[in-house]
Amino acid sequence: MSGTTRVAAPAGLVPPGPATVLRRTLAVTVIGSMMAVLDMTIVNVAMRSLSESFGAPLETIQWTATAYTLALAAVIPVAAWAMARIGARRTYMTALVLFTLGSLLAACAWDAGSLIAFRAVQGLGGGLLQPVGMTMVMRVADRRRLGRAMAVGGLPILVGPVVGPVLGGWLVDAASWHWIFLVNLPVGLLALALAVRLLPRDTPDAGTRAAARLDVPGLLMLSPGLALLLYGLARGGERGDFTAPGALLPTLAGAALTAAFVRRALTVREPLLDLRLLRDRTFAAGVTTLALFTCGYFGSMLLGPLYWQQQRGLSATAAGLLGAPTGLVVGTAMQFAARRVDQVSPRRLIPAGVALAALGMALLAWQAGVPGVAAWRFVASAMVMGAGVGTVLMPTMTTATRELPVDRMPAASTALSINSQLAASVGTAVLSVVLGAAGQDPAGFRVTYAVAAALLSLSLLPALRLPGRRRP
Repeated sequence: MSGTTRVAAPAGLVPPGPATVLRRTLAVTVIGSMMAVLDMTIVNVAMRSLSESFGAPLETIQWTATAYTLALAAVIPVAAWAMARIGARRTYMTALVLFTLGSLLAACAWDAGSLIAFRAVQGLGGGLLQPVGMTMVMRVADRRRLGRAMAVGGLPILVGPVVGPVLGGWLVDAASWHWIFLVNLPVGLLALALAVRLLPRDTPDAGTRAAARLDVPGLLMLSPGLALLLYGLARGGERGDFTAPGALLPTLAGAALTAAFVRRALTVREPLLDLRLLRDRTFAAGVTTLALFTCGYFGSMLLGPLYWQQQRGLSATAAGLLGAPTGLVVGTAMQFAARRVDQVSPRRLIPAGVALAALGMALLAWQAGVPGVAAWRFVASAMVMGAGVGTVLMPTMTTATRELPVDRMPAASTALSINSQLAASVGTAVLSVVLGAAGQDPAGFRVTYAVAAALLSLSLLPALRLPGRRRP
């Protein structure tokens, strides 16, 4: 969507400089993203405890994660419209309120059904945090230093997977399941207070508000379409069969609605999501690279915990601790690579990261097929993969969006968020089916890791179409 915003400063005060505005924006968005990432990893660890506390089967409790994902998918498409209508600052503060309120309600849940409903409220807030936060950072960052800003914004990806499982296990063991949600309250209130004080006041002008008409037909296609598509993929992955009616019908319905939205978005004047961004060669190459890479990487994240617990007989906490070194490597490599992309050719840096990640995933496939392999060898292979992942994710997002006009940033960040969510869900479903078909034994894990390595390798093709050097 087109449109401009103006940043207002109180009368009589000298507005802060660009560097100060960027630091303040990053402080707020990092805290908000940290809360959302930690919540997802904490809840995943507590599934069994929630099942026992509510006396509900694990399949029912899994809906706490599914409801969050479906609500997230339904709300992401309205992010660009909301920013144009009420401003990014107000939209972000609304997301913080929804997420914090959802956390309080979830802590007060009295049965599995109420918990699932309140997790959906959390998902409505969580779905807006990433695209709106990314948009605010991209708007205020100097284009020459956008990589550094994105590196700082990616800190939650470093901390969340490392701290979340350990913190979640400790809260459940030392206190109760309520605290996996109550821990969000002080963080959410802090982020909200800082947002009120630090975020720049972006005021949409009259022309922007007038142009920001909600594309209701598009919304009725895309939001239900994404939710049905993700639901069908999740059900197919759980059952190991995409042809079952419970998986096939919602998948086909979601795909049809999404395809209808794509057709509409390319023909109407003011679509809900501006897919004409894909005419930009760099943005299209970045989106395709991220889709394939995210499919392989995030899809494979279910394999590590299953391998350690089922093949090696370890506890969930031990499996989480063995995954922590990979999370540290991902975050460290991301900090380095996201800064380097400001000075070096993306066409050299990002394909090198893809190759390194695929190598690490192939090493995991080899190690997983060896019964009784030393734990350090498996962890070391995962760390090699993590180094490549950190070199790809944020640098690709930075490269894809750096040269876009400021008024197209909301649509770009929304498209990237939808792209990542869909690709991760597809990857998880596909690899779940592969593992179910191959068998959850060493040979089955080897085959599944090999498929993940192949998906990572495929992302080399679009990565080689990224720009060879920065435009001056």
